[in-house]
Amino acid sequence: MSASTTVAARRNRWAVSFADLLLLLLAFFVLLQASGSRRDAMLGQVAQQFGGRVMRPGVEMRAVELFVPGEAMLTDQGRARLSVIARQYAGQAGGVEIRSHGSDRARQRFDDWDLAAARLGAVARALKLDGISQDRLRIRGLDQADGRGGQGQVIRIAPGAKTE
Repeated sequence: MSASTTVAARRNRWAVSFADLLLLLLAFFVLLQASGSRRDAMLGQVAQQFGGRVMRPGVEMRAVELFVPGEAMLTDQGRARLSVIARQYAGQAGGVEIRSHGSDRARQRFDDWDLAAARLGAVARALKLDGISQDRLRIRGLDQADGRGGQGQVIRIAPGAKTE
């Protein structure tokens, strides 16, 4: 193979890679505009391209609907809601994944990061108290982005992979 052919082959390889990058960026911008299950499906496809795991459909709720403002303590309504969710998953095989997106403004005891993480732990403990064994629970992610559409911290509970 001549030197000019080798250089041309390398350029073509980079051109394809650059085109793939542009397509991924376009998909990302479309993802930002999408909503609901369509957004989640597209995000799952992008995650798979980079070796990530797709989270299966589940229950998504705003943290302010579950917790005392600025705290990681569940309200009575939040505890009741998590009990219903725990009963749904308690009889199923496999793991239960818990993820968080965004954060709420902390008040006194916590900064924003600590509050988001403490709330994830509180959700996991509540699910455990309601019958989901600890070895099935997986806290998979804490994304401190601004949340979806200014919603603050959003917590998602979904079926996970079979536990080891």
